[in-house]
Amino acid sequence: MEKLTQQEEEAMQAVWSLDGGFIKEFLEKLEEPKPPYTTLASTVKNLEKKGFLQSEKFGNTYRYTPIIQEEDYKKRFMKGFVGDYFKNSYKELVAFFAKEKQISAEELQEIIDMIENKKTK
Repeated sequence: MEKLTQQEEEAMQAVWSLDGGFIKEFLEKLEEPKPPYTTLASTVKNLEKKGFLQSEKFGNTYRYTPIIQEEDYKKRFMKGFVGDYFKNSYKELVAFFAKEKQISAEELQEIIDMIENKKTK
């Protein structure tokens, strides 16, 4: 699974939030400034070619549904991101955000609690 461009990720966010739909519906979900309809249509077609979406013809339009689920994409992307930038160490990732003051002690404690709760299950 390849990393998506920012434009493709924004389109997929709209698709995932609706669990599929038509380009017009995806366009409504996007934040301003919205791309032109034709630009979004091209992006969606590219996502279909990449295997992220499948289409079904309805009259003279298409309905698109996700093949790749959001959670699967996040897992794959984060694994690559941590590998590329933090030497495959989630500890390094968290340390980076702590050093940059991008994560609070309370948030760190929540992460610790999540890890400890997972160990007991």
